[in-house]
Amino acid sequence: MKEKIKMKRIKDDIDRLTEKLLKQDPSFKVEMDKADQAWDIAFQLYDLREKMGLTQTELAKLVGTKQSNIARIESADYTGYTLKTLEKVTKALKARLEIKIVPCVPTLSVGT
Repeated sequence: MKEKIKMKRIKDDIDRLTEKLLKQDPSFKVEMDKADQAWDIAFQLYDLREKMGLTQTELAKLVGTKQSNIARIESADYTGYTLKTLEKVTKALKARLEIKIVPCVPTLSVGT
């Protein structure tokens, strides 16, 4: 539980720093969006694993991989996972993977 609180505090600190940097350099947003996405994936997987009472080693066995791979996937600075890997991990965690595509800019409807 202390780990979860610690991770939340770190994320809050990062959010504050991000706001400051975005005011200084708006182009920074693209890179921050990528980092935020990686953080969200890592945190969700970590949180699900913890709620299921599994260690990284136990989850790795369910997935058919090494503990170090689970640790890497739970790291917010890692983005090298594949869709297939995420599907295996979420399935082992008795969850489903949802992917949402969101336009970067508002789109006009046909005929306007």
